[in-house]
Amino acid sequence: MNQYLITFRSVTYAQRGERSLTRRGISCDVMRTPKWMEEQGCGYGLRLRTANIYKSLDALRQDGILWRKVYAYSRDGKAEELTL
Repeated sequence: MNQYLITFRSVTYAQRGERSLTRRGISCDVMRTPKWMEEQGCGYGLRLRTANIYKSLDALRQDGILWRKVYAYSRDGKAEELTL
């Protein structure tokens, strides 16, 4: 299983995303993003472990919940932005 971080523009959107994914049985946690991830220095995200990030992103799309960026964590803990 892989670990990902989906970023949002506000805590409200991250909470909406959490409800959307939880309803579909996808476990996730709302968290504050590291400052280096967001240009504005402020952001929230959903941390999740999943084998299929696209299923999670499709669920958010279906519920009209827009995200900013998606990061994948490598085994050594480094985050890399995914181009989707």
